[in-house]
Amino acid sequence: MINRMILNETSYFGKGAICSIVNEIKQRGFNKALIVTDKDLIKFSVTTKITDLLDEHGFSYEIYDEVVPNPTVNVVHKGADAFKRAGADYLIAVGGGSPQDTCKAIGMMMANPEFTDVRMLEGAALTRNPSVPIIAIPTTSGTAAEVTINYVITDEEKRRKFVCYDPHDIPVIAIIDPDMMSSMPAGLKAATGVDALTHAIEGYITRNAWELTDMFHIKSIEIIGRSLRDSVKGKASGIAGMALGQYIAGMGFSNVGLGVVHGMAHPLGAFYGTPHGVANAVLLPHIMAFNAEFTGEKYRDIAFALGVKNAYELNLGEARHAAVDTVIALNHDIGIPERLRDVGMKEEDAKALAKAAFADVCTTGNPRDCSEEIIEALYLQLY
Repeated sequence: MINRMILNETSYFGKGAICSIVNEIKQRGFNKALIVTDKDLIKFSVTTKITDLLDEHGFSYEIYDEVVPNPTVNVVHKGADAFKRAGADYLIAVGGGSPQDTCKAIGMMMANPEFTDVRMLEGAALTRNPSVPIIAIPTTSGTAAEVTINYVITDEEKRRKFVCYDPHDIPVIAIIDPDMMSSMPAGLKAATGVDALTHAIEGYITRNAWELTDMFHIKSIEIIGRSLRDSVKGKASGIAGMALGQYIAGMGFSNVGLGVVHGMAHPLGAFYGTPHGVANAVLLPHIMAFNAEFTGEKYRDIAFALGVKNAYELNLGEARHAAVDTVIALNHDIGIPERLRDVGMKEEDAKALAKAAFADVCTTGNPRDCSEEIIEALYLQLY
């Protein structure tokens, strides 16, 4: 079997890392940026941390701040028009998963103009050219979009999310600076943090997992397990830990895929606008229990990484229960809702949700076989 690994070209880590953007722009000879972000990040002066640096050094830029949670086809197309009007030659993504994914989609359309509609990029589109250069600066600790080859866009007309995965879309530079994440409200830290944990756990047990990605995922689980509660409390060490942990998870899952947690979370976002991290967080422990008997010894490793010190002394069934129970306890401690009704799901939509989840590309990687009927039963069980 041949396994492929793709990572971004250059990354910077640590407090104050955003200053690295100055030399990168100079050395690469970039002329004008389109900064892709959202209005809240403008309002709360998060984007200003970047624009102040650009202003200080005389770098030219324009801002596109129309990104919304669960970014839509229309948001991407308007962003592509903004890029052309600006005469930009590179992109800076400032924000969580939504600005990052929007930026990737814009970059791919601009570099591959034969793809006139972002919907044409769904799946593994046969693009010829690497994206317009992207500098990715995350402000949340969850999606790891700065290091992955994936992005997700919402087609509002069809009430569906579609996943694009293309080695050409990966940012050339990622800047992971805890200072950019410190202003996140506690609820967002919690939701994006469990999103990162979901990436790590699903990546560890997915059908395509192998030794190199296992290394990334189990280390990410360990870092997130010890950092997430402190991050939600606003402790600097926790925020820094989550910044690193979510990135490491991205190094892994980008290359091997995920599972039915993500497959079921995507329709919740498309149908109701449920924040992606929240949807994943509610689903994760329950789907872990559903998958448990199909994961070999891996839940023992997960339990130990999450702090169950006697995980290797337990029998396998006990170790699996310990892994699930530890995630349930973590969710409880950081205020994650317990039921899907609490995050907007409507019981009468279960069949339609299941149809969309079964068709989702992430579902194919799940270690346990699923059907529309099984997924529908899971939605109703968790309602």
